[in-house]
Amino acid sequence: QVQLVEPGGGVVQPGGSLRLSCAASGRIFGICAMGWYRQAPGKQRELVAGIRRGGSTNYADSVKGPFTISIDNAKNTVYLQMNSLKPEDTAVYYCKVEIPGYDYWGRGTQVTVSS
Repeated sequence: QVQLVEPGGGVVQPGGSLRLSCAASGRIFGICAMGWYRQAPGKQRELVAGIRRGGSTNYADSVKGPFTISIDNAKNTVYLQMNSLKPEDTAVYYCKVEIPGYDYWGRGTQVTVSS
């Protein structure tokens, strides 16, 4: 059984930083990409950042610069370093792991940016 473990959410003040991580464990083979999505109340889930196993990345325009995605292929783990956080970054953040023909999703972790 595949599990995605997503520690790292929490409450942070505007301008602060958080680091999210997502480790995929279990019988999972052929990971080709990993990424982070987020969903704010009343809004659709949206891509935040993605990274392919070879290292190429893509970001939502709203997070380019302050956010950095990285991957540890040996550990099947993806990280999201979030700097200069704003209240509009408040959302539930979901990890996604892609294998050919299937996507695995984490349960999500709450990130709240508030003073």
